[in-house]
Amino acid sequence: MGCLLKFNNVVKIYGSDSVALDNVSLEINEGEFVSVIGPSGSGKTTFLRSINKLIPITKGEIYLDGENISDKKGRALRMCRRKIGMVFQNYNLVYRLSVIQNVLHGRLGYMTGLKGILGRYSEKDKKTAVDILGELGLQDLIYNRASDLSGGQKQRVGIARSIMQNPQLLLCDEPIASLDPSSSKVIMDMLYSMIKKRNIACIVNLHQVDVAKKYSTRIIGLSKGKIVFDGKPEELTDNMIEKIYGTSLDNLMLGGNEDA
Repeated sequence: MGCLLKFNNVVKIYGSDSVALDNVSLEINEGEFVSVIGPSGSGKTTFLRSINKLIPITKGEIYLDGENISDKKGRALRMCRRKIGMVFQNYNLVYRLSVIQNVLHGRLGYMTGLKGILGRYSEKDKKTAVDILGELGLQDLIYNRASDLSGGQKQRVGIARSIMQNPQLLLCDEPIASLDPSSSKVIMDMLYSMIKKRNIACIVNLHQVDVAKKYSTRIIGLSKGKIVFDGKPEELTDNMIEKIYGTSLDNLMLGGNEDA
């Protein structure tokens, strides 16, 4: 397993003094499933969104597949973003379009402007989209409008769109925060299976510590923009969880979908 993503002393400051990432350094290898946990305001979303430059960093370097992407702009940045898929908490679908049209949007980064605007996808892409939707149990909903789906179905479409991109790295920003426990389990099972089958590295922001322990090969704990834990799920002790969240276990909802 080679190193896919590297953070080298990354700092992100909002405004004049709000430090969201405080000298973060780490490496993530191909095929790893990494969960990032921490309280609200710990820097989880900033960490995730700095990887694909949705948020620009203040200092340091980020390397993807050996290439420094922190200063990329324009076409060079678009080429880098092909390698990075993203699954959002609020799905980020185009609700007036069909399920398969939303999934095909995963190919837009590979298309020329006009073809993309006109939605001229290849037959190969269409077949791949149908196959991925089949894997996610959505084969009967291909032509349904995205607005007609349940929350869990919408998130499956979001996963399908990101897999359609054929990424090396998948970023998931609280993908189950809006879902009930039953739908959450379905989504996490499917996500895990899809990335393992394709050897895609995955970084997931989670509020649910028990979910992070169940699915991850590695857990990173953030507190006030610093990494305070980086290890295997079995190494995450109750004392360490309390240190990450700055409160006792009694105050943390470990079983449900509450924000910790």
